Amino acid sequence: MAKITIGDVAEYAQVSQATVSRVLNGNDTVDKELSARVLEAVRVLNYTPNRMARRLRKESHDVIGLIVSDIQNPHFVSVIKGVEETAYTNELNVLLCSTNEDSSRLKKYVEVMRAESVAGLIVVPTSDEDAAILATLREYNIPIVVLDRIIEGFEADGVRSDNEDGAYQLTQHLLDNGYRRIAIVYPNLKTGFERREGYEAALQERNIPIDPALVKNVGPHIEDGYQNTRDILAGSNLPEAIFTATNLLTLGALRALRECRFRVPQDIALVGFDDLPWGDEFAIPVTVAAQQTYQLGKTAVEVLVRRLGDDSLPYTTHNLKTELIIRESSGVSTSPRPFV
Repeated sequence: MAKITIGDVAEYAQVSQATVSRVLNGNDTVDKELSARVLEAVRVLNYTPNRMARRLRKESHDVIGLIVSDIQNPHFVSVIKGVEETAYTNELNVLLCSTNEDSSRLKKYVEVMRAESVAGLIVVPTSDEDAAILATLREYNIPIVVLDRIIEGFEADGVRSDNEDGAYQLTQHLLDNGYRRIAIVYPNLKTGFERREGYEAALQERNIPIDPALVKNVGPHIEDGYQNTRDILAGSNLPEAIFTATNLLTLGALRALRECRFRVPQDIALVGFDDLPWGDEFAIPVTVAAQQTYQLGKTAVEVLVRRLGDDSLPYTTHNLKTELIIRESSGVSTSPRPFV
């Protein structure tokens, strides 16, 4: 007769292996009903864990995975801090990987998470196509929290910023200060397209036509922001303001504006999505839609811990509001131009 495994117990009780492990190790955060199902499965199947294997499983199920897209981006530095500190308070350790927006890397790191038998995974996808990669973890009952970018049609808990509203508020702020020709430089990422939607909604609400020459869909790096801002500045009909849809694109745009000798905000106003730790220290502090980066990471761990305690809960998506921080780059320190 084949030896009964923890997987057999999980299947009988209709819970994840992580939940079984937590029940067997006396974790009192598990829902009482689920705990009773696990203990009943153990009794019916006559499951007796090997003590050494049980110790190893306990160690692995105290580890959660975190896959981000760019570990050097200040946005994700703060997110990681939120994940790590909240995991620590929940007696969890974090295994961290960074994909550099490469789906092939994501596939490799998902395999690493599976091999390490992590209790759960928090992941920033590279695109909607990552659904097939992440689905492989379903076979191993590893719960997933999708962070920052929600994958359409993929059932999982999610934590994101309200990108559309943040971009809408930024664009409305420029419109309220009299700017009409507003360029946008946004990344070829899920979040970028959501921010473009907010930008377009604000313009359409004021019946302002969208000029395709002022809409730049670019890569996610500083150099992309720099080169595409230079392209905009080389055009025959300059914008009155530029909206950069990530902090790295903002840094690239600032360099391009400086090199091309455009004054901010006297010649061209600038607003950006994402704040920077040193945002107030720039020669011209930049108006931004600031994300709750630490809270994003904190919430992702809290959602995962609840899922580990009760994997029968319905999937939820948490939308965190952004904060409009008005600084000098949008021209508020000068007399606003009348809206026509």
